[in-house]
Amino acid sequence: MNKFIFPVIAVILGVLIATITKNKKSWNMKLMLSFSGAFLLALTLFELLPEVYAHLDSKQTGLFIMLGILLQIVLELFSKGAEHGHVHIHKNETLFPWWLFVSLCLHSLLEGFPIHEHNDMVYGVLIHKIPIATLISMFLFQSSFSKPKIAVFLVIFALMTPLGTLISNTSNLTETFAHGINAVVIGMFFHISTTILFESSDGHKFNLSKFVAIILGVGIAYLI
Repeated sequence: MNKFIFPVIAVILGVLIATITKNKKSWNMKLMLSFSGAFLLALTLFELLPEVYAHLDSKQTGLFIMLGILLQIVLELFSKGAEHGHVHIHKNETLFPWWLFVSLCLHSLLEGFPIHEHNDMVYGVLIHKIPIATLISMFLFQSSFSKPKIAVFLVIFALMTPLGTLISNTSNLTETFAHGINAVVIGMFFHISTTILFESSDGHKFNLSKFVAIILGVGIAYLI
């Protein structure tokens, strides 16, 4: 059941952190994002990438991964980079951010596909989702949207990853198609995690705390 529950718990934790901290500046979000980006990237390399290459032709796998990178770039045209920590909702905004909502939901749905009973990708999604859910919640709370709209946004966002996992685990997808989707998700994860890591550096200056966060993320992913 962890594969269904953990992504929902990640969103709940994000909402709680946003509620407690109130202010984005009071929480070292860059450090949290650095850890999550390194953890997600390392777990994708250690866990998901070898599995896909073992079942698909290498050139075909590379093509699907590139499609995933391109798909994530397209999604970010609408989400403005919310998947890696950029959320732009103005306080006086009254129009519901449909494009942000749809792009985040599609991303969340797809990231649920590689999660199975006997792999550890659920932990990568868990760690990735906490800071993202925190930032999204912070900006939603600061907007002029009604509480029911915010609640619906967050509930559906929380349920999309388990829905992707449910579809992947219960539908009769061919092995080639299932691993093809996983390769697309690898591309999405590569784009998100590397963007987080590159953006977490301040003018390419060495930052010890962020470096330690990255090393911890990689080390924990390796030990899982």
